[in-house]
Amino acid sequence: MLENLSKTIALFSEISVSNERKEVLIPLVNYIQSKTNANEEIRLNFICTHNSRRSHLSQIWAQTMAFHFGINNVFCYSGGTEATAMFSKVGETLVNQGFQIQKISNEQNPVYAVKFDYNQHPIICFSKAYFDDFNPKTNFGAIMTCNNADEGCPMVFGAEARFPIKYDDPKVFDGTELMNEKYTERSLQIASEMYFVFSQIK
Repeated sequence: MLENLSKTIALFSEISVSNERKEVLIPLVNYIQSKTNANEEIRLNFICTHNSRRSHLSQIWAQTMAFHFGINNVFCYSGGTEATAMFSKVGETLVNQGFQIQKISNEQNPVYAVKFDYNQHPIICFSKAYFDDFNPKTNFGAIMTCNNADEGCPMVFGAEARFPIKYDDPKVFDGTELMNEKYTERSLQIASEMYFVFSQIK
């Protein structure tokens, strides 16, 4: 694990997850545990409307926590009901928390390589629809990270399970004095909850 990232994880590992949020997260824990017990690949697709903020944070932290706890065969993806771009503040926030991020294309919808460990393959991030060819077509868990995506996708084709794990959108603070604070806060909330999820896997 990258040194500065390890320090961040040490800090938020002490953050307690409320019982109310644990009830929301336990179905995902059970899904991952059942896949682990069956020695099957665990594919998780984190879905939000624009695949620009919460879904990327969730994808990156989930993959990182799977590695941190030594849970093998975990492959995390993200997508939206439409494609836009990963918002720049997301990458900036994650770099501040210890990730290494390399921008590997310069289109309107850039591609980023996100590293959590010196030797592990980077997480590839760019905005895409959840059904994009980059993402799995079948046998995956769909994690709905916002209300609009949950309501706008009554059915996620190919998903074998669906989990509404919703987060408030930090976008509402864009351009305000609270922007940095709220992006950091949302990232750490998602990180601490993914920490809880993967810490439960036996």
